[in-house]
Amino acid sequence: MKVFKFGGASVKDADGVRNLAEIIRTQGQNVVVIISAMGKTTNALEEIVRSYMQAKKLQSQLEALRTYHTDIMDELEGNFSDVHQTFAHLEAYLSHPPAASYDEVYDQLVSLGEVLSTQVVTAHLIQTGIPARWLDARELIRTDATFREGRVDWQETQRRINKSVTKKGVKITQGFIGQTPDKRTTTLGREGSDYTAAIFAYCLNAESVTIWKDVPGVLNADPKWFDDTVLLDKITYQDAIELAYYGATVIHPKTIKPLQNKAIPLYVKSFLKPAAPGTAIGNYERHLLVPSFIFKVNQVLISLHPNDFSFIAEDNLSRIFGRFAQAGVKINLMQNTAISFSVVVDNNPDRVPALLAQLKQDFRVSYNERLELITIRYYDQSTIDRVLVNKKLLLEQKSRYTVQLVVKDLG
Repeated sequence: MKVFKFGGASVKDADGVRNLAEIIRTQGQNVVVIISAMGKTTNALEEIVRSYMQAKKLQSQLEALRTYHTDIMDELEGNFSDVHQTFAHLEAYLSHPPAASYDEVYDQLVSLGEVLSTQVVTAHLIQTGIPARWLDARELIRTDATFREGRVDWQETQRRINKSVTKKGVKITQGFIGQTPDKRTTTLGREGSDYTAAIFAYCLNAESVTIWKDVPGVLNADPKWFDDTVLLDKITYQDAIELAYYGATVIHPKTIKPLQNKAIPLYVKSFLKPAAPGTAIGNYERHLLVPSFIFKVNQVLISLHPNDFSFIAEDNLSRIFGRFAQAGVKINLMQNTAISFSVVVDNNPDRVPALLAQLKQDFRVSYNERLELITIRYYDQSTIDRVLVNKKLLLEQKSRYTVQLVVKDLG
C-alpha cells in the first residue's frame, strides 16, 4: 500500500485532473490518494467565510466558485451529481445566520474545497476505467474540537482507517480535514494535506508516501527568490523536519514525525515529470551538503517591555505564551533581553490585531510590519552576506547549523 498526495496546483484545471489520472494508472494500483482543494479554492472559501461572518452579500463569490468547478467538469467525463449536492449543502448552510465561532464556521465551510475536488476526481477516474472509491476523511480522522488546528486522536483514527481502507484498489480521500466525536468538521491547519498523507501512511503501515508538486523535488531555496537552486536528492528526517519547521513550504511541519516513527520513506516528485527521481526523505546518515534558504514574507516583529521594568522571567513568559496560545498565533522566532521580549509572527489580519490588544494590557508593545524572516540551514558568512544585499538587518539569531535574520527591504 502506497500513499499519494496531490496539492491544489496539480488539479487546478481539467488537464491537471487528466494528468493525475495517468499517474495513478501507471504508478498507483494499490494506493490511497489524498487530494487538496482545486487551485485557489481554499482562498475563495476563506473569502466566503469572511463575507458570511460579516453579513455581507456573497452570491457573486458563490457563483464564481461554482463556475470554476463547473468549467472543469465540462471538460471531463463523469457523473458529477455528488459535486452538485455539495454545492447545495454549501448554499443551505449559508442561508442561515452564523451560529458558531469564526473558527468553527471556517472549518465547516473551507473543508468543502477538499470534498469538491475529490468528488470531481473520483467521478472522472471511474468514467475512465480506474476503479476508484471515494472515502470521507471526516469519517476517518478523529480529532478534538480545536478548530483550524485539530489534534488527532491517533488510536480512534487508526481503528477507523484500518476498518474502512482495503489494501487493494484506488482510494480517493481529502487532505486537511477531520471530525470531532459529535460530527463537527475540523481542519488540521493550513496546508495540512501533507499531514493527512502521513496520518494514513502511519495507520496503514504504508510502503511509502509520495507528495506530487509542481517542482522537481525539494530545492535548497524557493525559485521565486533564487535563480540557481539545487535539487536535494536525499534528505534525512531530521533535516526535513527542521526545514519544514522553519517554513519550507514543500512539506507541512507535522508530516515527518509519523513517518519517521515507522521509518516510512517520503518522496517529493514532480507531477509535471513523474518519471524524474525527485527527492527522497528517510533514515540517511549524511546531512545536507549545501546551504538551504527559507524566506517568510509579511512578518511582524513584536517587542514587549514590562510596564514596571521587571525582568522577563518565568512569570512574564508564562503570561506572554498564554496570550499567544489564546490568540492562536504561532511564533516563528523569539529572543529576549533582561527587560524585553521580541517575537516574529506571520501577519495574520484575523488574529494579530486582537493579540496586540491583549498584550497591551500587560506590556508596553512596539512592532514593525512588512518584514522578512530569512532562515539559512548550514550557513556560512558568504550565504548571510548574499541575502542581506539591499536589506536592513533588525534581528539576528544563530545556532550551530541555523541562522535566522529579520530584515526590512530597502528597495
